[in-house]
Amino acid sequence: MTATHPPRRRFLRTLVAGMLALPLVLGACGGDDSGGDDGKTELSFFWWGGEARAELTAKALDLYTAKHPDVTFKKTWQANQGYFDKLATLTAGDDAPDIFQIDDNFLSEYATRNVTLDLTSYQSDGKLDTTKFPEGLWKYGVVDGKLAGLAFGENTQGLVYNKSKLEAAKQPLPKTGMSWEEHIAWAQKAGPATGLAGTQDPSADYKAFWVWLRQQGKEMYNGNQLGFTAADVQAWFELWKGARDGKATPSADVIHEGNQTDITKQLVVTNKALTSWVWANQMPELQKNTKDELGVVAYPGDASKQWPRASMYFSVFRGTEHKDIAVDVINFLANDPEAGKILGTDRGLPSNLDVRASVAASTDNASMKQTIAAIDELSKNYGPSPSVPPRGHSTVRSELIKAAEEAQYGRATPAQAAEQFFAASQAAVSR
Repeated sequence: MTATHPPRRRFLRTLVAGMLALPLVLGACGGDDSGGDDGKTELSFFWWGGEARAELTAKALDLYTAKHPDVTFKKTWQANQGYFDKLATLTAGDDAPDIFQIDDNFLSEYATRNVTLDLTSYQSDGKLDTTKFPEGLWKYGVVDGKLAGLAFGENTQGLVYNKSKLEAAKQPLPKTGMSWEEHIAWAQKAGPATGLAGTQDPSADYKAFWVWLRQQGKEMYNGNQLGFTAADVQAWFELWKGARDGKATPSADVIHEGNQTDITKQLVVTNKALTSWVWANQMPELQKNTKDELGVVAYPGDASKQWPRASMYFSVFRGTEHKDIAVDVINFLANDPEAGKILGTDRGLPSNLDVRASVAASTDNASMKQTIAAIDELSKNYGPSPSVPPRGHSTVRSELIKAAEEAQYGRATPAQAAEQFFAASQAAVSR
């Protein structure tokens, strides 16, 4: 998306979606006229998430106010669904929140529209401290040479497996460094021994496809273009057709259940497969949904092709009248040890490694400790991060699911499904 206005129909759809939420959003995020004669500043702060995240975020912001009594917040949060419709409406009207949460599906889009404040100068003069961040993590917020968002949690791809079922059946556990073919062969043996399908089929999972591409010397994207060919997609789909034919995976209907984004529907916790392909920081939430003990390792293949992904960011609105204060707020949330303990790992592992170590030492949540330890271990093998995905990435993700399921259900050959996905993806990033 460029800085020009969207087509009229799309603009009207976005406007209507936003108008449905005017009482909520405008009441909390609208306007920047809160700096009064009393010297007080009120910043609007907008994020998505559940009630637990809302409570933690509010507590962390209250801590900032306790330390800076002249700064208060208008706090607005909601579920993920519809969040970006509301944000699009606000930014289209130049009425965005001072600070807002964003992820890598939309960071490039908002940065290239000049919605986000370039944080580079604040980083250079130390007002935004990233010295304790993994370098690849903060760099994952750079778009066209500008720091568009501050990474607010580290994450990486994780293959989560049912440790209890495997140990009970005296089956070997999956290990980091297994090849893709070795993983499939492992699943073919471990599945029948445990009475479950060996592995969820990840051919619809963009994370798995992206890691596999990097292991082939390719990228998901080269700048604003695709970094792969239709032949690459076909090879990926054929790999998993072979796994399905060899009974390493469950049936297409069960695979479809696992393709859903709801963490409670992942096959590793519904006892329909021994593995699920997720973000490693989802381990605590997965563990809450099963009595079995879970483990996590890297995706198959060369683990150095995984990277420290920013699970989400906080960005500052370029048009805010309180740039310096807004930047100080996100710097505080990322680097203050007390704020870090409040926020925990809800948005991923704390970006500041010292804060992360403090959280790990202070938490009594066993699965949270396991997740921090696992990602820290995986990070020893990290290679360079790719560029932030370009506009159209969210469409590419959904088109991969569509095409992969065509192949999974046998409605299309791997070659036909690959052509479908490649054409749709090219259109998405070129719009």
